[in-house]
Amino acid sequence: MRSRKGGCVSSFGHRWPPLNSTWTDVLDWHAINFAYSISGFFVGMLVGLTGVGGGSLMTPLLVLFFGIAPATAVGTDLLYAAITKCSGTLVHGLNHTIEWKIVRRLAYGSLPATIVTLLFLNYLGTKTHGASGLITSMLGIALLLTAITLLFRKWMLSHLARYTGNLSDRHKLLLTMLLGAFLGVLVSISSVGAGAIGVTVLFALYPELRTVRIVGSDIAHAVPLAFIAGAGHWFLGSINWPLLISLLIGSLPGIAIGSMLAAHVPDRILRPLLAGTLAVVGIKLSF
Repeated sequence: MRSRKGGCVSSFGHRWPPLNSTWTDVLDWHAINFAYSISGFFVGMLVGLTGVGGGSLMTPLLVLFFGIAPATAVGTDLLYAAITKCSGTLVHGLNHTIEWKIVRRLAYGSLPATIVTLLFLNYLGTKTHGASGLITSMLGIALLLTAITLLFRKWMLSHLARYTGNLSDRHKLLLTMLLGAFLGVLVSISSVGAGAIGVTVLFALYPELRTVRIVGSDIAHAVPLAFIAGAGHWFLGSINWPLLISLLIGSLPGIAIGSMLAAHVPDRILRPLLAGTLAVVGIKLSF
């Protein structure tokens, strides 16, 4: 259906820009906010230092500190994560440190689950009180799970090894698909979880693989997952393009600087501090 002002209105009631429009028509470049860029820089530095996904830090910051609507914060952060992780996937791909079999297995579960979750969010309506409450609660739960994973990863892996050590390849396939489905639902609603939670379970399922291959596979899987979830949120009308550009302006150099500093900051200090912060924020959002 075509609107009077040009462009199309989808069956969901969202206005799409005309096909012949340019980015300057779609995006008001004067709306770029450098307060978001500064926040993106510091979050990017922490991501480079700790390896924890930006969603665990950026989404609660947008919701609690800047007052961004939960659906908009999640949708914008998903595209932000997809763009920033493309470079990581490229590097891992060139270094042959991606286990594509694992990426496919995760995708078999995550992509259908993502689509179903997006349809459910559309049914609720992302602007409704119910949808905002669901997103906020799921974000709090995801942050708590991430904090627990960061603090107790070694203990969890040692206990999981008792059950995963002798799994057949068929059982690993099914469990990896289930992990993908769980991440698809969690990430589509909260934008959090694909990093810390996904990597920990993959370590338990595939202990024979080197760490770099597990991390590379997780990053490679996060790109299509975040792009599809982000595209779905775009279709639902919950993407803020000036916010996205503002975050990228700060976060891309922040990640680069944090990665260079990572070797000089004691992980035993930074990781528990980060986990504690996520736990406090997660409790605040959940209750």
